[in-house]
Amino acid sequence: MAEYYAEFRRGYPSEVFDALQEVFELSEADVVLDLGCGTGQLALPFASRVRSVVGVDPEPDMLRLASVAAGDQGIRNATWILGADTDVPALGALMGERSLALTVIGQALHWMQHDELFRAVSPLLRVGGGIAVISNGTPLWLQDSAWSRALRGCLEEWLGTTVEASCGTSSRDRLRYAQALESAGFVDVREIVVEYSGDLTFDQLFGGVCSAIPADQLPGPDERAVFAERIRQALPADERFTEHVRVSTLVGRVGVVDAQPAVAPARARVWARR
Repeated sequence: MAEYYAEFRRGYPSEVFDALQEVFELSEADVVLDLGCGTGQLALPFASRVRSVVGVDPEPDMLRLASVAAGDQGIRNATWILGADTDVPALGALMGERSLALTVIGQALHWMQHDELFRAVSPLLRVGGGIAVISNGTPLWLQDSAWSRALRGCLEEWLGTTVEASCGTSSRDRLRYAQALESAGFVDVREIVVEYSGDLTFDQLFGGVCSAIPADQLPGPDERAVFAERIRQALPADERFTEHVRVSTLVGRVGVVDAQPAVAPARARVWARR
């Protein structure tokens, strides 16, 4: 799974990094934490913009490939830690309060206890820093196209179950996360959207599917060619696999830290689309 993730998971548009740098006023003095970092699709592009990036993931193979990619790109300011969202308090004890400028979570929040996480991360963030929850497009099997519907039907037949996981990309998920950020005391909670379209080859489509299937459900190496051919036969003939990608970035900032603990943090009043 990690190999498919490294090769076929789409990266993030440069506009996303530009927007986050502006919103959180990131500089070469800052540290960014990437939770559920995978093979580094978010962490590595941040490395040239800040002093240091810390990538955390519960899968050793993901971290191994992220480290390889960092070495290949000559990146020396990225640190990789085996851990999960539940390890944030321990990480905070190590790094200290207000040590982070930004915590990013890219399409991994649906695996986490987001309410507890947002509260745990808040003390680690400097004033003006915050959280960015990034959804990198609708899953391949939930798009509004003939090939996506055919793919979903094939996957459901192969797996023997309904395939409807949105992976945190649906409008209902995004609203739920935005409300949870506000409840945790983050201010100026809003959504930044970047949209684009592009064509996929069959190999890219198949690799993207394999990168998203849980390891315990992914067909073994000896079945993979049969799995690929089953999908190929199910897809409409002579159709371009055009993917419409909507990258949604939910951001929330920490407010001014008052010296008097009795004062509650301010809460955002509006969740605005931009």
